[in-house]
Amino acid sequence: MVWSKMKQILESFICPGLVGRVEYRATGYRYMPGKAAQCYITVDKKEVFNMSDGAASIRWYQTEQEIKSDPDVKIPLSEEDIEKVRKETGGTVPEERLAVIARSRKIADYAKEVMAAQAALSKSNFQSAANDFLSGSIEESLESGDILLNVFALVDRRVGKKRILGMEDKMKLKHPIVQYFYELRRSTM
Repeated sequence: MVWSKMKQILESFICPGLVGRVEYRATGYRYMPGKAAQCYITVDKKEVFNMSDGAASIRWYQTEQEIKSDPDVKIPLSEEDIEKVRKETGGTVPEERLAVIARSRKIADYAKEVMAAQAALSKSNFQSAANDFLSGSIEESLESGDILLNVFALVDRRVGKKRILGMEDKMKLKHPIVQYFYELRRSTM
């Protein structure tokens, strides 16, 4: 499918509160076959997401330690997580340290997921992800590990207010760009 048609279809799915604010853009160089086209997303005419640009306004993490030390990263901790650490340590660790260990492990897992997602994203194809979104179900896109599919689904008009509000805990564990679009969508409600 040609980009202009794909863009038109993608933008037809944007929820009413974000129409005109969120735009999908692409640059192509017809006379420079060696130069790859770039696709990016703008919000209020400001580029916020470009797969190949680390300088976009959404923070891209460089190391696992940055993620671990970022105070804005909030990882929900359940009693099951603490119990798992308790069983692994055989009850030899003081109770107050169990939560610290469990949180540390969970943040490390989250950091690895974010870094893997960013590595995969820089290699992915925007148009391929758009085709997957258009041919798949909205539920698959919301549950997917693909950042672009999550973004497309979050701004989609088929995702209602109740579903958006019910996804708050899941969004805390998603990539920062997905969290940004989640907050953007919530702000329109």
